[in-house]
Amino acid sequence: MAVYDRALVRLLPAVPKPVVRRIADRYIAGTRLEDACTLVTRLNAQGKLATIDILGEAITSPDEARAIARAYHDVFDGIERNGLDANVSVKLTGLGLELDYDLCHENLEFVVRHAEVSSNFVRIDMEDSSTTDATLALYRQLRAAGLDNVGIVLQAYLRRTLPDIRDLAPLRPNVRLCKGIYVEPEEIAFEDRQAIRAGFMAALTALLDGGSYVGIATHDEFLIDDALRQVAERELAPTEYEFQMLLGVREPLGDELVHAGHRLRIYVPFGEQWYPYSLRRLQENPRIAGYVAADTVGRLTGRGNHRGR
Repeated sequence: MAVYDRALVRLLPAVPKPVVRRIADRYIAGTRLEDACTLVTRLNAQGKLATIDILGEAITSPDEARAIARAYHDVFDGIERNGLDANVSVKLTGLGLELDYDLCHENLEFVVRHAEVSSNFVRIDMEDSSTTDATLALYRQLRAAGLDNVGIVLQAYLRRTLPDIRDLAPLRPNVRLCKGIYVEPEEIAFEDRQAIRAGFMAALTALLDGGSYVGIATHDEFLIDDALRQVAERELAPTEYEFQMLLGVREPLGDELVHAGHRLRIYVPFGEQWYPYSLRRLQENPRIAGYVAADTVGRLTGRGNHRGR
């Protein structure tokens, strides 16, 4: 299967854009802010929260990075104007991290301070391991500046995650905990499925024991069951944690969580850079190509899990 998935990835750049767009359509809100707001309105009506992300990691200049930072102001305005229950997620490479650390800090603080004025919240996304130290450093800088409306993402498959949780404990960080998707060397990340699950459960335990608010970001029913056990044992109220899922993925499972009274937040990406985003996600983890192929077959045969528009 791995050979098959890698072969699919090699063929992706040759696939016509309209075909890739059709595949990506259920996982991306659209190209415009209005598309994201319309979708989030529907999600809110279903009892679901949202986090909005502007696609734009492939930036090559400071001006592009500043433009993305300014675009987040429009997102906050759109959230407020439409009365949406949503916050935002930012990728630091989109704000210039790979160009200049200080530029990224300037742009990130610009976004977080605007969110503070709007009584909103910013999640700093976590990317590949080459950015982890800088991402955590920027998070610490914002917290040291008195900005508490900002959270971080930790990836359970990284061997460093439990030590990072211990180091961050005094801040009682608001954390999105996910497995992790980037392809990393074995010395940096666990590769075995069970080891990754064990890392996720241990990280969740450490975060909850430390009093953190955790966005439990997984589609793995085994991990969801463990999370439900952990929050029940601690007698946590539904406002003290949440589950998070990707747009268009495992929707019936998400509906079950909502109907059971749990908070569920859906990750809603949008933007003109949907194409490089789609290719990059597949190239970073060839296994996803197999999932996409299976899903596409399901859509064409009428067995896919479609999102109504």
